[in-house]
Amino acid sequence: MAEENKENQQDDLDAKGGLDSESSLVWRQRNSYYYDWLDKIYRFTVRPNSRVLHIGCESGELLAAVKPSYGVGVDSDGAAIELAKKRFSHFHFHKADLQEFDLEEKFDYVLICNSLGQWQDIQKVFERILPMTMESTRIVIVYYNYLWEWILRLGSLFKMRRSHPYQNWLPPEDIKNLLKLSGFEVIRTDSSMLLPKEVPFLSTFFNYILSLLPGIRYFNLVNLVIARPIPAVKSDDDLSVSVIVPCKDERGNIAAAIEKIPQMGKETEIIFVDGNSSDGTAEEIELQISKHPEVKIKLIHQGDGVGKGDAVRKGFAAASGDILVIQDADLTAPPEDLSKFYKALRDGKGEYINGTRLVYPMENQAMRFLNLLGNKFFSVLFSWLLGQRFRDTLCGTKMISKDNYELIAANRSYFGEFDPFGDFDLIFGAIKQNFKVIEVPVTYKARTYGATSISRFKHGWLLLKMSWVAFKKIKWISA
Repeated sequence: MAEENKENQQDDLDAKGGLDSESSLVWRQRNSYYYDWLDKIYRFTVRPNSRVLHIGCESGELLAAVKPSYGVGVDSDGAAIELAKKRFSHFHFHKADLQEFDLEEKFDYVLICNSLGQWQDIQKVFERILPMTMESTRIVIVYYNYLWEWILRLGSLFKMRRSHPYQNWLPPEDIKNLLKLSGFEVIRTDSSMLLPKEVPFLSTFFNYILSLLPGIRYFNLVNLVIARPIPAVKSDDDLSVSVIVPCKDERGNIAAAIEKIPQMGKETEIIFVDGNSSDGTAEEIELQISKHPEVKIKLIHQGDGVGKGDAVRKGFAAASGDILVIQDADLTAPPEDLSKFYKALRDGKGEYINGTRLVYPMENQAMRFLNLLGNKFFSVLFSWLLGQRFRDTLCGTKMISKDNYELIAANRSYFGEFDPFGDFDLIFGAIKQNFKVIEVPVTYKARTYGATSISRFKHGWLLLKMSWVAFKKIKWISA
């Protein structure tokens, strides 16, 4: 009877909008399926052992779920903060007015989960957060779809959901605008979950199948917004560039590659990675090195490694530049376009710059018809899988900073060593690390020397298998 009275008292408190110290725990237990789903979204998004700030942390469960090396929680509810301090004494918790709080610290991630709508001045809170961020910081916001407003109000009325005395119901466009006004830009958005309660079979069908379908996704309950501070433009004097050129039987293209690769930043080096060529490619590279002492050129032998992906990774490991870029040795994507990629990264337009051959008209015979159809198909498929528009996933020209590449490499185990091409290792890694992705169109030209090593059916099957990897690891993160 005493337990029943305690629960009734808790219900009365929650119905009035009170945030008793046990309240968040009670509601997490009652809605464990929903809250476990949110925890998994944040665990996918946040690198473990990072510095994490949680705004509106309640009693600290979400902060603990992402396993930070240094965790700080802020909430205006003093009772919840006291409970958080008792339960997670290894983190730091502060009671503060969210529109006035100030921490002289920097964080890798700032988490905001379902609390954004309770702030009377959202822009002011975002502006308080900005000084606590670095260029690499990510703001991770989960918020209700505003289309669910009346369903959730009914849930509060029937005590299936905690009620709040003040609640904004904002569409994603308003959240994006408030972020922009406060000095942030949105990297990507996503949505999930059609059924927030666990119902055998139905929950799986609604949340792992229906919720992924175009059109229906518009009605998902959970909206995800990931943003970053708007970056400053860097100086050429602060950046050096390493151009990685994987090559196999490309002897006739080596001299032209050296001639056409532009100088970028304070220094540009060219690293050829020879995949055991049989046409004298390695010898030609050595000859060109002797002819061009004014250009910083390296030759690396791939050795026992197989595939372009292995060659790219070896080239990246040997690079000394601040920026890494891949240039295919067949020169079908013109090296002259590399300066466009460099400017996009230098000026903060993106952190992962992906080339696309499917914007401008191609030269005749540059791409066979079936290859073109395959590229367009995988473009649509991967755009859906990754929640990020990719016009062309197989263009060989890609640019990223060395620091960001090292983050991808350090977390490669999430997807595994599955990619013989090297393109998807970078693409999947960039999405997992929440890098700002931008595409640069290139003019695709026909080969003038050698033959393509692409096998339409063999490599198409590999791409389908990689699509399945992306589906399981990205779309089913809450499974």
